[in-house]
Amino acid sequence: MGLRLSDIDIAVLAGGLGTRLAGAVPGLPKVLAPVAGRPFVEHLVDFLAAQGAKRIVFLLGHRAEMVTDHLDRHRRPGIAFDWSIEPAPLGTGGALAFAASKFRSDPVMVVNGDTFVDADLGAFCAAYAKPAAMLAVEVADAGRYGRLNIAHGKVMRFVEKDPSFNGKAAINAGIYLLSRGLIDKLETGRPVSLERDVFERLAPGTIAAPIDRQARFVDIGTPESWQGAASIVIGPKT
Repeated sequence: MGLRLSDIDIAVLAGGLGTRLAGAVPGLPKVLAPVAGRPFVEHLVDFLAAQGAKRIVFLLGHRAEMVTDHLDRHRRPGIAFDWSIEPAPLGTGGALAFAASKFRSDPVMVVNGDTFVDADLGAFCAAYAKPAAMLAVEVADAGRYGRLNIAHGKVMRFVEKDPSFNGKAAINAGIYLLSRGLIDKLETGRPVSLERDVFERLAPGTIAAPIDRQARFVDIGTPESWQGAASIVIGPKT
């Protein structure tokens, strides 16, 4: 039997300070920013639950008590919530290392708490190969993002963000499958970036990277992208 989302812990990275969005949603962590009349985290949980998720671990930091209070008040039948609260900002990799004892599955799916991607996560699970897989999506205007050079379903190179770049390209969608072995190797006690300190230091061809060309992608990290998120999280695919 293949890898199923119901058997995998999902770690939601939601501990960032959210400085770029803070002026638009004062007093709220990003994951609670309202989108289409509901906190963003509710759209994210709805999507994950619909895909078969059974257990979500929220990796929290900034204003963590607001998020845990919300989660306690919005428990879902059939899906378990847990959380880890970092004592100081540890970055995406550091947060995972700090929360490692919370995870029960191998691999673990990691999801950015400020992005929404209406991808087929079952197909993504089927493409997993140790030690890591990264979901890629194709966007029409890739100049806002770092790009991925992919060959034979593997990441060969990470290309820095270049605002002068015009056109369509594959980008990192912020959804990963990571082996426990890789997570256990993460440094503890200091800030670690998954992207720069881990992924970019792996040998070319190490990370599986299926491309979902139909998935729509939005991040809510800036006021502009947050304001446009409703059409993605509730709108139909076109």
